[in-house]
Amino acid sequence: MFLLPRTGSTRRRAFALTLATFGTIAIGFVAPGRLAAQDPPRARDLGIPFPGEIGAWNAITDVAGVRVGHATIIEGEGELVVGEGPVRTGVTAVIPRTDGYEPVFAGWYSLNGNGEMTGTTWVEESGFLEGPVMITNTHSVGIVHAAVIEWSRDARANHPIAPGVWWSLPVVAETWDGRLNDINGFHVTKEHTFAAIESATSGPVTEGSVGGGTGMVCNSFKGGIGTSSRRVGDYTVGVLVQCNYGRRPELLIAGVPVGQELLDWTPPPGSGGSAGAGGAVDSVFDGLGSIIVVIATDAPLLPHQLKRLARRAPIGIGRMGGYGSNSSGDIFIAFSTANIQAWNRGENTTVEMMSNDAISPLLLATAQATEEAITNAMVAARTMVGRDGNMVPGLPRDEVQRILAAHNRLERP
Repeated sequence: MFLLPRTGSTRRRAFALTLATFGTIAIGFVAPGRLAAQDPPRARDLGIPFPGEIGAWNAITDVAGVRVGHATIIEGEGELVVGEGPVRTGVTAVIPRTDGYEPVFAGWYSLNGNGEMTGTTWVEESGFLEGPVMITNTHSVGIVHAAVIEWSRDARANHPIAPGVWWSLPVVAETWDGRLNDINGFHVTKEHTFAAIESATSGPVTEGSVGGGTGMVCNSFKGGIGTSSRRVGDYTVGVLVQCNYGRRPELLIAGVPVGQELLDWTPPPGSGGSAGAGGAVDSVFDGLGSIIVVIATDAPLLPHQLKRLARRAPIGIGRMGGYGSNSSGDIFIAFSTANIQAWNRGENTTVEMMSNDAISPLLLATAQATEEAITNAMVAARTMVGRDGNMVPGLPRDEVQRILAAHNRLERP
């Protein structure tokens, strides 16, 4: 836990700076695709079946060089006082390759555009992602955007065309956490953005209610950050999601209509909170939200091919029951860490491109990893009480196992 002074105030605020590695905690061998025993279980630990071969960490960081960092802000309780809290929010950073200026080929796609991912017009035009992908809450996009520019300036993570002459169009995405968070209080600061970037590491990725996913809701249960990966021959596809979409009735897990069987489920006594507690979820909030999907690969794909990967994320979301509702911002970006030094300001370069006839397994891997990443986010996230006592229950793991077993879809770990 780190303590930072609140910008413009003498009041100090606490925020949990969640590193994306458990190397100082885990002791001994950690089996591929899971964290150490003391960490929250993941979907596969519950016996939820998924197709495909996973990487060592079953995370986006299985793509060599990709790193993830979080800054998490959890502060206060009780009645909402705008500007004071309660606060349930944060920032997540996905760094493609290095801290320096080393653009990577990228492509993006939106299934439903009721959301924001800045910088994508330049990604579309240039074919390059020129810095980290940042994810936060809807009303903190501006401060994170400005902070990334400041960080890039101070870290010299830019390439001036002349001394002191450069510009930056950061990629910053969002989902709405106003059900639990004082979203109009502007609690995310540039220090949180710096912390998310500078804490980014490879290895296991912390999931659930962390970073930008801290206050998010998914399928009427607690949502947030989730990740997964797939091995495809010599290549890896990794996915990270910030899931904040959907309603309980549509929820599918491993193809089973789990949400329908949980319509009357209520949290156990002592969960606390008020609005949204129980089977009849508060209609004002239910279904509002979005999902951001970040896709990484080390396969040598060009921008138009990476857009094809991004367009497969909705297949994974659809396997969970998502359909891109009117209120949802379903926005996806894919990048490749291959073709090192492809970007050059003044000279021609030679790049490698995978054959379109060979790309289908990567498209399938994207859909599979997206589905599992969403499930991992919901499994990791626990019940949270936020503003005005609003409570969002965590996915009842034992009930999910019972339902899957009844449908012969449970694999014993």
